[in-house]
Amino acid sequence: MAERGEISVITLGGKGISLSPSSLYAVATGLAQVRADSSALDRLASSSSNQRPPSVNHEITLPKTFTIVESRAFLTVLLNKLLLSASPGIRTVLPVRFSEALNSRSQALEFEPLDVTQEELYVLEKSSSALYGVFAILDHESAALSVVSDAVAAISCEAARADLAAFNSVDSGDGFSAKEEVVVASDMKVLLNGSKLVGKVESLSVSKIPKLHGCLRKIAKLVHTETRIGLNSGVAVANAEGPLVHTVLSPLASALYYLGECSLNRAKSNLDLVGSDDLRSSLGSLFERKCVSSESFSNAFELVSELGCKKEYEKFVHEVNVLLGMVWKIVAWEAITGFIALEGVEWNEKSEKGVEVNGGNVKVERKSEKKKKVVLGKGTGVIVQLIKDRLQGKGVGGIGGSGLLEIWVGELLLFLHPKDREFDGLLQRVREIVESNESRRLPKLPKGTRDFSKEQMTIRKGAFSLIEGVFEKHGAMALDTPVFELRETLMGKYGEDSKLIYDLADQGGELCSLRYDLTVPFARYVAMNGITSFKRYQIAKVYRRDNPSKGRYREFYQCDFDIAGQHVKMGPDFEVVKILAELLDKLNIGDYEIKLNHRKLLDGMLDICGVPPEKFRTICSSIDKLDKQSFEQIKKEMVEEKGLTVETADKIGTFVKERGPPLELLSKLKREDSKFLEHEGSVNALNDLDILFKALDKSKCIDKVVFDLSLARGLDYYTGVIFEAIFKGGTQVGSIAAGGRYDNLIGMFGTKQVPAVGVSLGIERVFAIMEQLHKDHSQQRRRKS
Repeated sequence: MAERGEISVITLGGKGISLSPSSLYAVATGLAQVRADSSALDRLASSSSNQRPPSVNHEITLPKTFTIVESRAFLTVLLNKLLLSASPGIRTVLPVRFSEALNSRSQALEFEPLDVTQEELYVLEKSSSALYGVFAILDHESAALSVVSDAVAAISCEAARADLAAFNSVDSGDGFSAKEEVVVASDMKVLLNGSKLVGKVESLSVSKIPKLHGCLRKIAKLVHTETRIGLNSGVAVANAEGPLVHTVLSPLASALYYLGECSLNRAKSNLDLVGSDDLRSSLGSLFERKCVSSESFSNAFELVSELGCKKEYEKFVHEVNVLLGMVWKIVAWEAITGFIALEGVEWNEKSEKGVEVNGGNVKVERKSEKKKKVVLGKGTGVIVQLIKDRLQGKGVGGIGGSGLLEIWVGELLLFLHPKDREFDGLLQRVREIVESNESRRLPKLPKGTRDFSKEQMTIRKGAFSLIEGVFEKHGAMALDTPVFELRETLMGKYGEDSKLIYDLADQGGELCSLRYDLTVPFARYVAMNGITSFKRYQIAKVYRRDNPSKGRYREFYQCDFDIAGQHVKMGPDFEVVKILAELLDKLNIGDYEIKLNHRKLLDGMLDICGVPPEKFRTICSSIDKLDKQSFEQIKKEMVEEKGLTVETADKIGTFVKERGPPLELLSKLKREDSKFLEHEGSVNALNDLDILFKALDKSKCIDKVVFDLSLARGLDYYTGVIFEAIFKGGTQVGSIAAGGRYDNLIGMFGTKQVPAVGVSLGIERVFAIMEQLHKDHSQQRRRKS
């Protein structure tokens, strides 16, 4: 397309040519003319030459609610639909007539009734061209708004001396970051890079920018996709177009409303920041008269919602466009008030030097003889200069009389609207600024991995030091193992989770995999070195080919403490649970609980319920999901995917709902009528737990433990006590530590069975809690100061 100052020509109907929203917008606003491709016209002429003559008299009417721009957009889409039609009944007369009407300078689009064929009538009435014409306008303008609103908001940030903490969001790597929110935050930082004004004042309307502007970007992309399809598709599914348009544009209307509401709040705040009383009064008066009021804006949004529910789709798209026009005016006023709040003092000083405004000298109060140089951001500085350039020659060089101020306001309202001939230049300049961000050209992190800033590393180093201190206090020695193992070492140890092991490419005859945890490498080390007693700790990274989610990564640290060897019955089990409680207390993260169960008790429960022994481990994997899914979901999995009967699943349901204080629930399970007493393995488990709970009670840490029969721990190698720590504070991270007894794992690698028990602290989730606590504490300090 040609530059904005020129009249370009848009060709429609040619082979391989599609109508874009930007081209349609140029035609609709009179910045481009339209031309029907000659080969398309020849095709229509040849296909209709032998067809029946027109048989229906039809009057082409434009929707009464449409503006001239919307009507021109409607005709442009209709013209394109006719040219693309493969029906032999479409003649050249309509495309030629529509092209002539669009290329005329007349503001009135009127057509005399004319005879049309049945095929032409079908396109005229069923093509949904009116809907998609306005749809394309909304697409073009909302895409531009998503760029310009960021730049304008950045000016407000400087005018308000705003704290930019909200723009420090980075991709967490867990797959749960809002992509567009992160991009907006990054663009805002680029626009404000180098500013000496920002970083002091907290503002709610500034902190909302990433979410609200990111939401508009996300929805604008969906609108764009549907627009391209609608503009260049046939008429076959016309009856479905109204609901589709409503489904896509309703979220757009909501995003526009909330972005506009926040922009209006910043504009009002900017007014209060204008330094001169006279200037603030004059600008405030203009703002009240010419800007969109909160009431009229809310009414417009309510009308959009009402029309959508009533299925009045043509009025609906028109009113969404009206709402978008209001948002453009609000954003322009935010730019005006922000610009004058930043530059008003400087330009008033120019006026004081004797510049004549409205026939007299303007006098303003000067706060100081020496004005401190204002250092704007690299991006906002360019935008402010573009505004100054636009205002050059529009009156005199300083803000003074209300007449000149009104002229400037009018100029900036035009400058910040897509219909202005200089708008494309402004839009392109803003895009160049944000795309100059060098980080955009750097490689991205794989999902499920993270970088850590110096602040995060300070927290991590402190936590690691504390954890090592606790482990060493209890007599553990440090151990390190390779980051990858032979694949045969890892396989068959993790049950269904074995599918999450990262395999490495064969590099010379050995099949290797990244370690899934630190327990299996520890067992391999003990067996390989013939060790029969060892208390060790290890803090290292492990890798899982998992789907990243909140608190779940593909690369993360584990902090393990294990005791291998023959010891007094339940002594090591007691020690690792006590160490876990000690660690979590020292890390000072807040309230937590340690859920505890016994694998033999779990197996006894499954046996009592009628689960075949070969399905124990796979059913345990299902039960282990009860902290994330309802029992009904787990039941469906056990029945439909794993072959249990409904009756067996229901029996399991009665058991796994049992949880409570350890000694109380243990007493209940050991009553004479308990089915567990009929099962040898369950009796042994209850005896183990009796010893453990009494030891924990004496050590004063049993209040942190909950006996929970739903705890399953899906890993295959557990044989005895199993436990899991859950954080109960505001940051939702799930399990933060887990462990248990594994008496047979070491024997899988050697000739000796060496019993062992251990705990693994999910330190990444603990760090997430600590970082949030640190952030909350910092915000509280800022509020107090």
